[in-house]
Amino acid sequence: MKPPSLFVRTLSPGERQRLQAGLRSPEAFTLRRCQILLASASGHSPARIARNLGCTAVSVRNAIHAFHSEGLDCLRQKSCRPKTAHTLLVPDHADVLRLVLHLSPRLYGFARSTWTLALLAEVCHRRGWTPRVKSIEAIRQAIARLGGSWRRAKRWIRSPDPAYARKKHARDRLRRLAESHPEWVLGFQDETWWSRLALPALSSWTDAQPLPLVAQDRPKSDSDPKALCCYGLLRADTQQMLLRFVSGRPVSQVTEDYLGWVCQQLASEGKKALLLVWDNASWHTSVRVRHWIKAHNRRVRQEGAVRIVVCGLPVKAPWLNRIEPQWVHGKKAITEPERLLSAAEVETRVCEYYGCEQDEHLIQIKTPKKKSTKRKKAA
Repeated sequence: MKPPSLFVRTLSPGERQRLQAGLRSPEAFTLRRCQILLASASGHSPARIARNLGCTAVSVRNAIHAFHSEGLDCLRQKSCRPKTAHTLLVPDHADVLRLVLHLSPRLYGFARSTWTLALLAEVCHRRGWTPRVKSIEAIRQAIARLGGSWRRAKRWIRSPDPAYARKKHARDRLRRLAESHPEWVLGFQDETWWSRLALPALSSWTDAQPLPLVAQDRPKSDSDPKALCCYGLLRADTQQMLLRFVSGRPVSQVTEDYLGWVCQQLASEGKKALLLVWDNASWHTSVRVRHWIKAHNRRVRQEGAVRIVVCGLPVKAPWLNRIEPQWVHGKKAITEPERLLSAAEVETRVCEYYGCEQDEHLIQIKTPKKKSTKRKKAA
């Protein structure tokens, strides 16, 4: 049903003069209200006024109703803010929200590891802290009142490698091949240093309160190395780590020895191929290692063993190597806040954490440097 037409009551001379003066007002709100009221006083319907002024009929009706209830005071624009502001969370709920922010969203049934303002709004509504799901701006202001600040997690990390897409596609292709061939093993390989002095973070997390860590000092009588080098390979089929510590540092010769040992371990299980994913370290891409892998694969075709298929990762893309988070968690797990661990204790804790056998160290064979021969100057 069409609503009846609405018109302004009869204007007094003073009101008409005030409205006509308002047509020269610099305020858009005042100017539009004066135009509406004068047009309505001339006998135009709200629909016609709305067409002429380019507004809605609801705006015209609101202006007429405001004039009838407030008089000329309706020409001043009023604030839309509520007269009273209600606190979003009571103090008890605010303290609980502070604890929730330090937990994983997966504990509340969400399929992600970082919080968003929308997820926090949903949790507050589930727990009955808010009568409805609040906006993300309301949750952000609530966090600000708790003394915190909201910063979005950076999820757009990119590699500067121009061939990033092609190399990532090659890694995904190897993963699909390993899933369809049970006799093939997809392995993510990397090296790391297990430091006895450096701390993985400012604190170590426990089930109760955070455990503060204190930087350790190495006594002069300590003959153990400051850090231990370790080669590791994460198997995608069993999630098992194949670790070997190194007496020295990672070089091409040690890499060859490690790959040979890994192939022996896989051959004992009846595997036929190792799909190797690693980064662009110099001891991975060296000419010596590439020639060794080619010679190894030629022997495999003749004698039968585990061949190696190499997939190099893009430059500066550690998130594509699934072994990287394993190193981070392991370094936090073996941390000792009260004393300095010996090299043997570090190695034992690492092997126990990953469930590996403690094998002999790979030995770096140091070749003597060639002396440069200088031509003697002619007398």
